[in-house]
Amino acid sequence: MSLDQRVTSLISIGVSVGVNCQPCLQYCVAQAKALGITEQEIEAAVNVGKIVRKGAAQRMDKYVEELSGRTSSAAAREETGCGCGCGGI
Repeated sequence: MSLDQRVTSLISIGVSVGVNCQPCLQYCVAQAKALGITEQEIEAAVNVGKIVRKGAAQRMDKYVEELSGRTSSAAAREETGCGCGCGGI
């Protein structure tokens, strides 16, 4: 199975936001617009990237606290969804 260009483009936008890559986001948004992807679809992909990035950052913060001994490992494992805090989007 392969993904069509629209889906790949929207995924690329979300990933660009998730990894904080401004040049990637600029490129991916331009490519998406060239494919006729709407502003609403681009915004939705950006929002998914923000949710994943936020969840990953929260998980990392908990891990750092665990390493420093400020939180128990049991408390750090109490997650829903995939465990990053995004709630499984």
